[in-house]
Amino acid sequence: MTSLFTGRKAGTADRAAVPLSPLLRLLVLTQLAFNIGFFAVLPFLSEHLGQGIGMAGWLVGFVLGLRTFSQQGLFVVGGALADRYGVRPVVLAGCGLRIAGFVWLGFAERTWAVVAAVLLIGFAAALFSPAVESEVARQAVLWEEAGGGDRTRVLALFTVAGQAGAFVGPLLGALLLAVDFRTACLAGAGVFVLVLAGHAWLLPQHIPGRARVRAKGGARLLLRNRRFLALCCAYGAYLLAYNQLYLALPAEVEWAAGSQAPLAWLFALSSLLVVTAQLPVTRWAGERLAPRRSMVAGLTLVAAGFAVVAVARPAGWTGAGGLVPAAGFVVLLTLGQMLVAPVARAWVPDLAEDGRLGLYTGALSSVSGLIVLAGSSATGLLLDSGLPAAVPWLVLAAVPLAAAGMLPRRA
Repeated sequence: MTSLFTGRKAGTADRAAVPLSPLLRLLVLTQLAFNIGFFAVLPFLSEHLGQGIGMAGWLVGFVLGLRTFSQQGLFVVGGALADRYGVRPVVLAGCGLRIAGFVWLGFAERTWAVVAAVLLIGFAAALFSPAVESEVARQAVLWEEAGGGDRTRVLALFTVAGQAGAFVGPLLGALLLAVDFRTACLAGAGVFVLVLAGHAWLLPQHIPGRARVRAKGGARLLLRNRRFLALCCAYGAYLLAYNQLYLALPAEVEWAAGSQAPLAWLFALSSLLVVTAQLPVTRWAGERLAPRRSMVAGLTLVAAGFAVVAVARPAGWTGAGGLVPAAGFVVLLTLGQMLVAPVARAWVPDLAEDGRLGLYTGALSSVSGLIVLAGSSATGLLLDSGLPAAVPWLVLAAVPLAAAGMLPRRA
C-alpha cells in the first residue's frame, strides 16, 4: 500500500522518505473538499438545463462551455491576484462566491438567471483554484529539492484527492436528486460553507518563501513564452476532450439506457480508477517516459476512448449492453487523464519566471477555457446535427490526437 503523504510504500523502512508539510496536506485535502461540493451538482447540470429549464442542445453546450470559460478562462486573474495578495484572501473570497453561486443556481428558473449563477460559480473557482494549485506546485518543487522524490508524485496525489471528491460528489448528488436539483445545489453550497470556515481557521496568513509580486509586465513575458503557449494549447485541446464527460457522455447514456441514472456510476468508476491507480501509474510513467512522451501516450488513450464509442454506435446496442462502450470511453479517458494532467502541471514551474507561478498556472487554465468555450458550442451543434451516430465521436477522437502534435518538443 502507498502512503499518501510520503509517496512511499507503507511499511518499508526508507530513511530518505520526506513527509509532506502540513501546508501541503491542507492543500491536498482542500482539493478533496472542493470536488465533493462541486461534483454533487455539475454532472447533473446538463439534464437540468435541457429538461428542467427546457434549453436547446446548442444552448446547453454553450452554457456548459461558458461555465468552463468563466472558471478556466479567468484562472489567469485568480493566479495573478494570488501572486500579488497571497493565497489566503483569494481562497476565502472564492469560497464565498461559490456559496452564493450554488444557492442562486438552485433557485434560478430563467435562462439569464441560470447563466449568471453559472458564471458566478465558475468565477469563484477562478479565484481559489489557481491560488491552491500554484502553491501546491511550488511546494512540490520544494519537496523535490528536499529529496522527497519527483514533484509529479505530489501533483498526482493532488489529482487523487480531487478524484476522490469527484467520486463522492456524484453519489451524493444522485441521492439528493431524489428530492430535486435545488437540494443538490444547497448541499453543494453547504460543503463550501464548511470549506470557508476551515480555511479561515487553518490557512496561514503568510506562507514562508512566497514573495508577493508588485511589478507589472508578467503577461507580456508570458505571451512571448512559446514553449509555455504550446503546452497551453495542447492542454486546452485535452481539456475539451475531457469536458465531453459532461456533454457527449450524458447524451450517450440517455440514448443507451433511456435515462441518466447510470451516469453517476460512470463518474464513480472514473474517480475510483484515479483514486486506486493514479499514484502507481505516475510512478510507472516517471520511471519509463519523459514528460512529453507521457502526455502523448495519455492523449492517444483519450482518442481511443472516443473511437470505442464510434465503432460500437452503428450496432445500436441499448440497455446494459449499450452502456459497455460508454464505460470503455470512461476507462480510457481516465487512464489518459492520469498520464496527462500531473505532468502538465509539473511542467509549468520550469517554464514560469520567478514569482509568476500563480500567473502561469492560471494562464494554463485560461487558454484551456477559451478552447473549451469555442469547442463546447461546436460539440453541441455536432451532437444535434443529425449526422450518423459515429461521426461526432470520430471528430472528437481527432481532438486529443491534434493536441499531441502541439506539445513542446523539449521537456
